[in-house]
Amino acid sequence: MPDKNVLVIGGGVAGLSAAIDLARLGVGVELVEKADALGGHARQFSCKATEKCVRCGACVVEEKLRDALEHSNISVSLNSEIQKLTKSGGRFSAELQKKDGESRTSETDAIILATGFRAFDPENKKPYGYKLFDNVITNLELERMLREKSIVSRPSDQQMPKKIAFVQCVGSRDSKLGNLWCSKICCGSALRMARLIKMRQPETEITFFHIDVQTFGRDFQTFYEAAQNEVRMVRAIPGDVFKTDDDGLKVSCFDNSAQENVDEIFDLLVLSVGITPGRDTKNLSALLNLKTTDTGFFEASQEGIFTAGAALGPMSIAEAVASAGYAACEALNYLDIQKNWELG
Repeated sequence: MPDKNVLVIGGGVAGLSAAIDLARLGVGVELVEKADALGGHARQFSCKATEKCVRCGACVVEEKLRDALEHSNISVSLNSEIQKLTKSGGRFSAELQKKDGESRTSETDAIILATGFRAFDPENKKPYGYKLFDNVITNLELERMLREKSIVSRPSDQQMPKKIAFVQCVGSRDSKLGNLWCSKICCGSALRMARLIKMRQPETEITFFHIDVQTFGRDFQTFYEAAQNEVRMVRAIPGDVFKTDDDGLKVSCFDNSAQENVDEIFDLLVLSVGITPGRDTKNLSALLNLKTTDTGFFEASQEGIFTAGAALGPMSIAEAVASAGYAACEALNYLDIQKNWELG
């Protein structure tokens, strides 16, 4: 039996990574996830490799899931949430409740909070017609489509679209919503998916509406130059979307070069939705006595409670794994466990 135990709240990439790092060093870990499966948002991501790996990170979650489920020092509690937390004699007592109402208490020496993020709900951007028009989908829905079917089809009729438009910064960098931050990963993810679609469905025309393009990866410039040869880049954000009689989508935007509004019809519209604070952030902040930033994400940590991954703010899968490693190191130092380790 391990001498020390850590409660990890959240079973996405960051939570899995922290749990594995700790377990490999002899720490007992209870991994608590409110959903009915581990993996978080990343478990629905598609590999975006074209002629070579593009380091999208989609394969990481499968590796982490396997390692976590196989490790004897990790126990998993699904459909469970923390309801109450007390601390006495340097240890935490957490009351956990399952969705069926069953409650129990978990004693632990430290806590890692890795509750991830909530994807912005594009129904709050009425002009785009999400949930009104069948052929308006989110980037996360496109991820699932590519993962499950390998090709892209229109939800309205299952036909392959001839023209696809990506719209960036839906729910990010938006002063009207009060979401002023950049979600960081959307440009890279959308462009990788666009190039993957062009490889698999070369006749498809793809347009990329953006404010500007967030850099990503060490080979960004090379990747971006290749993307520009395959994807039409439009530095503008559409204003309104209307459905045509044949389930097409008429997209209106302001053409800066012509200084006028222009309309164009697409078969499929993909909304790259922003990363926002997790749904439970306010409740957990009060429950764990953790502070949040002006943007609503968690601050780093307090004594005995350490935060990792996108609960801290927008970050890529690779950054979430690194953040989890840092949180695991902090927990080890807090528990006064001195070992030579290699995290990740």
